[in-house]
Amino acid sequence: MQKAAFLDRDGVINIDHAYVSRIEDFELIDGVLEAARRLHEAGFCLVVVTNQSGIGRGYYTEADFEALNISMCRMFEKAGAPIAGIYFCPHHPEKALGPYRVACTCRKPQPGMILRAAQELCIDLSQSLIFGDKESDMKAGLAAGIPRRILLGKDGQAVPQPSASSTAVSQSLATAVAELGL
Repeated sequence: MQKAAFLDRDGVINIDHAYVSRIEDFELIDGVLEAARRLHEAGFCLVVVTNQSGIGRGYYTEADFEALNISMCRMFEKAGAPIAGIYFCPHHPEKALGPYRVACTCRKPQPGMILRAAQELCIDLSQSLIFGDKESDMKAGLAAGIPRRILLGKDGQAVPQPSASSTAVSQSLATAVAELGL
């Protein structure tokens, strides 16, 4: 069993320009790659867990999302921070089209993506942590049994107010990793 650092994508890894689906719109938040490398060096496998209702809404396709994932993974790999897995939810209970319009167990705040990753990647959730910029990220982590849930400022811009489900707050992934002493 290994420990993991679960990372939300939009607002944590990259600037949330709303429904980012193309590499030319993918803008990393300052310090993300260095922070991810430090997490990896501290023994955490890196797992991205991201709601992607833009797929379900018809704004972009799963193939578009996968192409962006390949580019993102290359960036992380080159920085010495390989991503062990990317888990996403294309659903939305009201605003998606066709088969994507469902109330599922994978869309955060539900823990489905985290639990699936834990099973597939042999992750010890009790030794893991999650970083997110929304209360739904914190609730998903809590429901999955992740003890350390760090709420970050959207796009690394400001320290957020603590939430009922978070155990810590920080401005960005880079500042959170530094505060953890990693």
